Amino acid sequence: MIVEVGHFALVLALAVAAYQFAVNLYGASRNDAGLMAAGRMAALAQAVLIGLAFFVLMHAYIVSDFSVENVFRNSHSAKPLLYKISGVWGNHEGSMLLWVLILAIFGGAVALFGRNLPPQLKARVLGVQGSVGLAFLLFVVLTSNPFTRLSPAPIEGQGLNPILQDPALAFHPPFLYAGYVGLSVAFAFAVAALIEGKVDAAWARWVRPWTLASWTFLTIGIAMGSWWAYYELGWGGFWFWDPVENASLMPWLVATALIHSAIVVEKRNALKIWTLLLSIFAFSLSLLGTFLVRSGILTSVHAFAVDPDRGFFILGILTLFIGGSLTLFAIRAPVLKAGGLFAPVSREGALVVNNLILCAAAAAVFVGTLYPLALETLNGAKITVGAPYFNLTFGPLMIPLLLLVPLGPMLTWKRASVSAVGRRLWLAAALAAAIGIAVLIVNVRGPWLAALGVGVGAWLIIGALWELSERLGAGRVPLAASWSRLKGMPRAAIGMTLAHAGLGLALIGIFGLSFWRVENIVAMQSGDTAQVGAYTIVFVGETPLKGPNYTGVSGKFDLLRDGKPVAVLTSEKREFKPRGMPTTEVGLHQTVAGDVYIALGDKAMNGGRSVRMYYNPLASFIWWGAAIMFLGGLLSLTDRRFRVGAPRRATVATPATEAGRV
Repeated sequence: MIVEVGHFALVLALAVAAYQFAVNLYGASRNDAGLMAAGRMAALAQAVLIGLAFFVLMHAYIVSDFSVENVFRNSHSAKPLLYKISGVWGNHEGSMLLWVLILAIFGGAVALFGRNLPPQLKARVLGVQGSVGLAFLLFVVLTSNPFTRLSPAPIEGQGLNPILQDPALAFHPPFLYAGYVGLSVAFAFAVAALIEGKVDAAWARWVRPWTLASWTFLTIGIAMGSWWAYYELGWGGFWFWDPVENASLMPWLVATALIHSAIVVEKRNALKIWTLLLSIFAFSLSLLGTFLVRSGILTSVHAFAVDPDRGFFILGILTLFIGGSLTLFAIRAPVLKAGGLFAPVSREGALVVNNLILCAAAAAVFVGTLYPLALETLNGAKITVGAPYFNLTFGPLMIPLLLLVPLGPMLTWKRASVSAVGRRLWLAAALAAAIGIAVLIVNVRGPWLAALGVGVGAWLIIGALWELSERLGAGRVPLAASWSRLKGMPRAAIGMTLAHAGLGLALIGIFGLSFWRVENIVAMQSGDTAQVGAYTIVFVGETPLKGPNYTGVSGKFDLLRDGKPVAVLTSEKREFKPRGMPTTEVGLHQTVAGDVYIALGDKAMNGGRSVRMYYNPLASFIWWGAAIMFLGGLLSLTDRRFRVGAPRRATVATPATEAGRV
């Protein structure tokens, strides 16, 4: 009976989404306060109904109700509670339910917290959100119902994919979806602005926190997925340029550009058309990622194996929203004024360059990801676009951008002086260059690109801290005065410093792991030793392993440096029941300088074990950098300007008259 309640709530949410879509847009067009108020209540009701459906499905997983087909196919009674809960979104149907839940939560948040939004704009935003919810709820109810019953009910379930039974994968999808789906709010604001024909500083102030929240969640979601791939898949890497990995990177790049572009609209009333287009593209790329994962056209550890009919349904949704919004943009954008003028050398100019490079990088990833799929569709030819392509296209685009990042905050609005910025940053540049040269001297035989990467990362960190110290007047005013300035500084400014510094730290880790990595693959028996980097590894032996829902073997290794014990590492080969699928749990010793990484392999010809060992220098910098970026985003969201919101517009014009005025 409880399951039927969840199913009924989901169907009722579909009806409410249709009502939210219609009543908000109609009420806004008629400027009917009663209809618009009803539309706001519909957004809240939809969030409550989908939340109820989601928790009903979670309850079915927790109590192992195998009469529900979704639970039967993705759970097992012996599975730990954490993975019973995470199993809710570890499959297509459950993850789509989470997708629409997050969408409804964002819509409800706009209804609750958009107090200073003009009623008509708010209604149009909620109407667009309702249309997206309607489309995806139709998809869930018609093609991906998570509440389908089995009769008779099986005694035991088939279990969750073993590689998904990991703490990082329990949290990675919700954060990633919050980033993906959160961009729907920026999309809704863009479509609403195009309908009204009005984009101004107040509009940008409303858009920024929603975009920033999405970017923040997307950042930590990508980082957690990268961390999981690093220690769970057993191949020792953190990024494989997998199409589904790329599908999360593309909206992140465009969302980064959107955040910066919205700043220019807010501060200088410029780049309006550019900001609208970025809002559309950011969510469009999120929809593309949803299509890639669920269409059945990809074979990936990240992809859900589903039938192509579902892919065609999602493709129709993509066509409707991407095509519809771009058509509306083509019709309405010409009536918008371009905004304030500025010199090429200015903060606005720097942000334009920033956005152009980020979009070009996203385009390069887009081509590399979609070209093989398009080619196979056209003539059946199968090709692989791997790391060499992305390294030769994405890398050269990003390095100039990273060099320019510390300069941007130092430039003044409208017109700036390069020489003035140079005088303020020359010492920071000299310190970063000295670090890069020192790395080059130590590694005179190469690889030389490692020195460049470390130098650029240091430049980002030092430049960000230098800009903050300039704001505080460090060294020029008393310490008490600097502290007072810090307390009074907008939190978004401090968050920007953390985000830029975190990016620099992650960059150092990426270059360190990529260019200085040491690998050793050997067959080892008990008592054998092997060398990796400066460490000696002794294979102590293997013992049988039995967990709550798996069996296997555990390999024990002594880690020594200069003959002295450092740590004892274990790496496991697990076989999960009832599917019998194997996984590898790596042994990992992490230090600031680097990680020792051990993966136990299959039985070798000599009766021992194949063992893969890596020394990954500076690897932890990647995830510490991502965590600092995440904290920077969270801190920025607490900025008082976002909490208070933009001032109310003095008048709310009708779309027709407003279009004529702008």
